[in-house]
Amino acid sequence: MVTSASPSASSSSALSSAASSALPSPLPPTAEAVVRAYTERHGTAPTVLARAPGRVNLIGEHTDYNDGFVLPAAIDRDTWIAAGPRTDRDVDALALDESGAEDRFTLSATPPHFEGGGWRDHVRGTLAQLVPLMAQPVGLNLVIAGDVPMGAGLSSSASLALGLLRAAQQITGDSALNGKQLARLAQQAENRFVGCQCGIMDQLASAEGRPGHALLIDCRSLDTRPVSLPAGTTLLIAHSRVKRGLVDSAYNERRAQCEQAARALGVPALRDATLEMLAGVQLEDKVFRRARHIITENTRVLEATEALQAGDLVRLGALMKQSHASMRDDFEITVPAVDQLAALLQDVAGDQGGARMTGGGFGGCCIALLKKELVPQALEALERGYRSPEGLPALVYLCEAGPGAQAQAWPVGTAAAGTIAA
Repeated sequence: MVTSASPSASSSSALSSAASSALPSPLPPTAEAVVRAYTERHGTAPTVLARAPGRVNLIGEHTDYNDGFVLPAAIDRDTWIAAGPRTDRDVDALALDESGAEDRFTLSATPPHFEGGGWRDHVRGTLAQLVPLMAQPVGLNLVIAGDVPMGAGLSSSASLALGLLRAAQQITGDSALNGKQLARLAQQAENRFVGCQCGIMDQLASAEGRPGHALLIDCRSLDTRPVSLPAGTTLLIAHSRVKRGLVDSAYNERRAQCEQAARALGVPALRDATLEMLAGVQLEDKVFRRARHIITENTRVLEATEALQAGDLVRLGALMKQSHASMRDDFEITVPAVDQLAALLQDVAGDQGGARMTGGGFGGCCIALLKKELVPQALEALERGYRSPEGLPALVYLCEAGPGAQAQAWPVGTAAAGTIAA
């Protein structure tokens, strides 16, 4: 049967722009688990508790690193981090979701890579971005856990990075860096250390999400605009169970092809190109189709924003269907299992919503924006019509749009010390 996972509790009122916004009360089990594990490991309570959400992208795939437009929403699935300062420059990290795996390294702007990479490289690379900004680098004790599915295209790595940055910011007691600046640091960690040449959408959505809203992001200026999701709708995310890994996939190849097309067109990025310009140059077929996807996808994002604002689910559904076809045929980042999921959900949505692949591609999830009364029908269709290549049912998450990354002193009311230079 279709496996459905309930979202963790999260705040529905706190704004994401404040690092010290109140966290949910009561705390969800994952948050309690990291606090308990920290206390057991270090013999004292953490001084900071941080959370940062995953995200789902409604429309606008691979447009972010082309300086284009995207329309993601932070979701009520989070990475939680219990943290405290050390008296040396070491970082002691424990990942509960990785069977209690550990890491220990010295805080540095150029830390060594961990053999095998994984979550440890994300921690090392993210904290490395802060070191040049620290007046006096402070070591950290960290316990990490979350319910953002890994390898599903829901930005578990961005969630981890923003949680780490918010925690470090709270420990230093310095809020000089805003959400956009923290998102840039998290992106730098991916680009410069982890090795994935991603854009900034994932990190900025995690940093600045708004409850009940998607976020229109101009990935050149980093201007953001909250876009209210229609009343009576829900975000249904269906995981194909085909895991994806952006560094090992053709993600970086797609970026290089886009940059090649931009050079041929004589524009800074494909955000500045038009279909008429594209028709006037000679490009290899694959490069031509990559560029066509980006150009048309940017237009679809802006039109989808207008459709959401007008409550026009018919138009939104058509745009999401066109987006999926473009990702399948021009950008070639879908796989048969994901195409099957999208078709099933599009049939259910009809003219009351839409569905498409979401994330970097090569596996992962589909997103459907549906009227809530259609959810039982969607679950039935997925149960009846979908099995992964290994014969497993779809893993379904029913989500709401939630707030961005937050951190606060823990226990509540205690003070943190230290500074990060502005």
